[in-house]
Amino acid sequence: MISRRLFLKGIGIAALGAFSAPAYAIGIEPFRLRIQQYNLTPSRWPDDLALKVALIADPHVCDPWMKLDRVRFIVERTNALKPDIILMLGDYVASHKWQYEPIPHQAWADLFGDLSAPLGTHAILGNHDWWDDRDAQLAGAGPTKYGQALINAGIELYQNRAERIEKDGKAFWLAGLDDQIALRPIRKIKRYGWRGLDDLGGTLNQVTDDAPVLLMAHEPDIFSRVPDRVSLTLSGHTHGGQINWFGYKPAFPAKHGKKYAYGHIVETTGTTLSRHLALATEPRHLVVSGGLGCSLVPVRFGVPPEITVVNLGGGSPAITA
Repeated sequence: MISRRLFLKGIGIAALGAFSAPAYAIGIEPFRLRIQQYNLTPSRWPDDLALKVALIADPHVCDPWMKLDRVRFIVERTNALKPDIILMLGDYVASHKWQYEPIPHQAWADLFGDLSAPLGTHAILGNHDWWDDRDAQLAGAGPTKYGQALINAGIELYQNRAERIEKDGKAFWLAGLDDQIALRPIRKIKRYGWRGLDDLGGTLNQVTDDAPVLLMAHEPDIFSRVPDRVSLTLSGHTHGGQINWFGYKPAFPAKHGKKYAYGHIVETTGTTLSRHLALATEPRHLVVSGGLGCSLVPVRFGVPPEITVVNLGGGSPAITA
């Protein structure tokens, strides 16, 4: 039988936990920063092409959760990692109401312009970078004012285009999609459904040789349609679920369930030739960054903000499904 003293002690511990968990999720974890690393040699990526890729995803710049001094700190930490190339995966602005006065977009873009890597800094846009720009929503075209701010800061912006890049005499392609849910429904201009501006086929058609392909796509949902010609797809958007309570991720709404929420995902699909014969394709690889900021509400729990580093080739193990 439990004594009254033990019972009251248990109630006190439970109450403390009930109050401390929200306090941690609001006041501590959103301000943490970790470096999450992946080492892999995916399909079609040469073993002798070593490439260190730093990913900056979903900063959602706003006051007080992602102020300019924190952006500056993230830039400094990223540069200290000495990556070969830096890829920015979208959602630079915060549209939620839990913030003070907006931070001027050119101010944070100029700080990201201080990112430094031998092969440059390259960016795509996310859904919030479209949704928060009323003029771009009405026009149904961009770049948005946030995309223009990145361009002004000297950052390459990819909207359904691919570029051939060389490192140590070996080439690869970097492709970037425009956002898959860029345009909101707006009744007054008779746009009644959500519209994406991504063009996967048109983007990959710009690849003109057999060099490996890295694909930047803000939302990972498109991964199910990415061909195995792409060595690695790189995404953000999910924030790793933003809340991860022992595997329960209530904030993750992706139509593919939980499987594209976070981390390194490998899928192998097959083409059925007959009822007795199937042709397996090469494994397809996706890395989803947990990102840096908060969306909808300024809460993170079990998914600390991260700079994601992907080390490709150079003796990294080949991983298959």
